[in-house]
Amino acid sequence: MSVQDDLTAVQRCLDDLARSVGRLEKQLGTGGIEMRRVRTDANHLRESVALLREAAASPTPQRKPELVTIPDTPYDDSLWIDTDDEGLGARDRHAP
Repeated sequence: MSVQDDLTAVQRCLDDLARSVGRLEKQLGTGGIEMRRVRTDANHLRESVALLREAAASPTPQRKPELVTIPDTPYDDSLWIDTDDEGLGARDRHAP
């Protein structure tokens, strides 16, 4: 099965879900927080599938991440002036 076939099957299921939720709303009413939550969740699923369908329709080529070369030479000591050693505090102070 292709991705488009799977997405179409999911869309059909979501359409069935929306119809079922609509029937439940007629029977139970729309005032309860549970019914609103079910309706909202069903709408979120529809939006998510629509986004998946868009992403599947126009696949973007995979870009390789840009590599950053880190030199083997030591860092300049002036970078560490006035810094605290992690867990030890400042160099010229002692722990209480």
